[in-house]
Amino acid sequence: MEFFRIKQDIPFMRHALLLNAISFVTFLAAVFFLVTRGLNLSVEFTGGTVIEVAYEQPADLSAVRKVVADLGYADVPVQNFGTSRDVMMRLPLVQGQSSGQQSELVLAALKAQDATVQLKRTEFVGPQVGKELAEDGIKALAFVILGIMVYLAFRFEWKYAVSAIVANLHDVVIILGFFAFFQWEFSLAVLAAVLAVLGYSVNESVVIFDRIRETFKRQRKMDTRAVIDRAITSTMSRTIITHGSTEIMVLSMLLFGGPTLHYFALALTIGIMFGIYSSVFVATGMAMWLGIRREDLVKPTKKVEDPDDPNAGAAV
Repeated sequence: MEFFRIKQDIPFMRHALLLNAISFVTFLAAVFFLVTRGLNLSVEFTGGTVIEVAYEQPADLSAVRKVVADLGYADVPVQNFGTSRDVMMRLPLVQGQSSGQQSELVLAALKAQDATVQLKRTEFVGPQVGKELAEDGIKALAFVILGIMVYLAFRFEWKYAVSAIVANLHDVVIILGFFAFFQWEFSLAVLAAVLAVLGYSVNESVVIFDRIRETFKRQRKMDTRAVIDRAITSTMSRTIITHGSTEIMVLSMLLFGGPTLHYFALALTIGIMFGIYSSVFVATGMAMWLGIRREDLVKPTKKVEDPDDPNAGAAV
C-alpha cells in the first residue's frame, strides 16, 4: 500500500557526511549528560516503600498525588492497581525514616482527606533488590543488542549488522541522554520502552536493507550511493504510513494517558522519531562508509556442469 510514489530518487547520501556528523555530536552530548548528571532512577532501582490503599469509591488520583506531594514526595508514581478504588504508590527512601514510618505518615495524610481509605499492603524494596533489577535490565539490553547483531549478520552481512547496531545504540543513548538532561524518572516502564524502540528501529533498518538488496539485483550499473538513495526513496511512503500511525498512538498515550504512562510514552516518542532518522541516515551511512557492495548481498551462482556443454562451469 502506498499513499504516493516518488519517481525521482532523492539524493539522501549526498548529505550523509553532514548528517552523520550531527548524529555524532548529538551522541557525544547524550553521553556527556549521562556521565555528568546520571539517570534519575525510580524506586524499582534505588529501593523504597510500596504502599497500596483502598477507597470505598473510585479514587481521585490527582487528589492523592497532591497529598503525597505535600508530604515532600515530588514525582512519586501514583496509579490505580487492579480496580479504580485501589491505589498504589512508590515512595523513595528517606534518611532517618523507616518504611513503617513512611506508610504511617502517608496513610494519616490520606485519611485526613478521606476517612474511608484503608491500608491494604505496605512493602519495602531494598537497595539490593533495586541493584539486581538494574543489572538484569542491563543484561536484557545487552542480549537484545547481541541477538539483533547475530540475526542481521546471518540475514545480510557483517557490515550491515555493525551499521544497524551503531544506529540502534545511537537511539538508545539519545533517549537516555534526554532522561539524564531533564532528570526525568527512569523506571522499569521506561526500560521496556527503550527495548521496544530497539526492536522498532531494527525493523526499519531491515526493511531498508532488504530494499537495498533488491535494488542491487535489479540495477547492476548503479553505484552504491545511487542504490541506497533509490532504496530509501522507494520506502518513504511505507515509512510515513507505519511510523505516522505508530506516532499518533504513542502521542495519544503521552497526551491523554496520564502520569502513569507519561514517561513510558515520552521515551517511545523520542525513540520513534530518532529511530526513523537513524535507520535512514545513520545505518545506511555507516553501511556506505564500511564499503558495502553488490557482491556482499547478491552472491553469484554457478551452472550445473554438463560434460557435453562447451560453456560448462561459467558463472551467471
